[in-house]
Amino acid sequence: MKSIFSLASVIAAASIGCNATSTYAAEDRLAGARRVADAILDAQWQASGVPGMSAAVVRDGHVLWTGTAGYRDREKRLPVEPATSFRLASVSKLVTATAAMRLFDRGALDLDAPVQLYAPQLHLSWSPVSARQLAAHTSGIPHYQSIDDNRGGRRFASVQDAVATFADRDLLFAPGTGYNYSSYGYTLLSAAIEARAGVPFLQFVARDVTNGLDIRPDIHPDRANDSIAYEFVDGVPAKAAAHDYSYSWGGAGFRGSAPDVARFGARVLDTQFLSARARAAMWTPTRLIDGSAVADRDDLIGFGWRIGSDSNGERIVHHAGVAIGARSALLLYPDRGESVSLLSNAVWVSDIKETAAMLAMPFHMEAVSESAPCPTGTTRYDGQFAGEAVSGYARFRVIDGICRGELDAANAAGTWFNAFPQADIEHFTVIALTADARFDRAALVTSTGTYHFRRQADGSLVAVLGPSRLLTVRLRSD
Repeated sequence: MKSIFSLASVIAAASIGCNATSTYAAEDRLAGARRVADAILDAQWQASGVPGMSAAVVRDGHVLWTGTAGYRDREKRLPVEPATSFRLASVSKLVTATAAMRLFDRGALDLDAPVQLYAPQLHLSWSPVSARQLAAHTSGIPHYQSIDDNRGGRRFASVQDAVATFADRDLLFAPGTGYNYSSYGYTLLSAAIEARAGVPFLQFVARDVTNGLDIRPDIHPDRANDSIAYEFVDGVPAKAAAHDYSYSWGGAGFRGSAPDVARFGARVLDTQFLSARARAAMWTPTRLIDGSAVADRDDLIGFGWRIGSDSNGERIVHHAGVAIGARSALLLYPDRGESVSLLSNAVWVSDIKETAAMLAMPFHMEAVSESAPCPTGTTRYDGQFAGEAVSGYARFRVIDGICRGELDAANAAGTWFNAFPQADIEHFTVIALTADARFDRAALVTSTGTYHFRRQADGSLVAVLGPSRLLTVRLRSD
């Protein structure tokens, strides 16, 4: 693991010195937020071991920031660029949900009518199942099963052909009575969209949903911009085998660049693209027949989108994706008019929703005059991780106006994170969320994601790493 404290960094830190705060007061706050986001993305890329990543933040339709890290082609050392295209995996479901909403706005798709009425040629033998149930995973249609292990080895000529592969399988439960995540449900939703649009599904998406954006089905390689798909083998990235996503274009088969995926999110927020009624339909929690809200862990399930909150309690709607050669996320802050994308070219165990939110956080920060200075005199820390005592070295510097630190990971916390299949880490990286040489709120970067590191009233720092995992740290200067 490359340390953040190279000779050049130390020289830069020394050149900033005590003048960092006054310098920040005169500089553009947006430029500082961009530097912080760049630092977080670069640190996350290094910690994860993933070959390449890209991210973007768009507000009110304008790109605030695009970040890149690593390689789109690791063997040829070709860097990720803003135009680099990544597989979107299940973020593709948001494209499909939006396509359905475009038809809903035109009165062409009743979200609660049986899709059997729209596509009788599919000869479905199931109980009536609606578009809303398909989008919220309450249809009872199974997800991939063992019979599908070789599903990426053939090209389906049409959406209807893809539906035929699972149309005779038993439902897991009666529609509307349970929740089971199913990408095949989105294959069927694609067929319903196709039937109501009167043109092939991919044609309708290109014309009415993603037109003008670099978002397209993963069919024909763009050798100039496409990232290579990788998977971890014994902790090392290796090129993944070819995979055909025609069995579920609408569930997992699109790809795109980080800026344009974020622009797509901004398009969803645009009142001239979707009506307020359509967004309400997407972002209202789905209910089962018994009246209970559909939920998956901390999130409620809407029409395609997951509904939750970030570490500050702000409302977000989002979806993440995982597929061969891809880990992805699209997250919207509806109340801020903000869209955040995060894409990568390998499957890694990650809290990618939290990571995407932390990349947006620098753009939400205001200067806090009473915040603490960067703890550059720190040498050690102690604390607790999930109830176990942890301790180790700690060091902080101001680099390019940003308070940055390293916390030793040779303890129970590091052991837990290093049990995952991606690269091991020697330290956790800490990056303050403002570029004013102060340290109040920060990003804690680990191999599985980036988390909010908050200073408490007693001076300790706490990061919530899961429902039962807190990392509490007290810095010391021995």
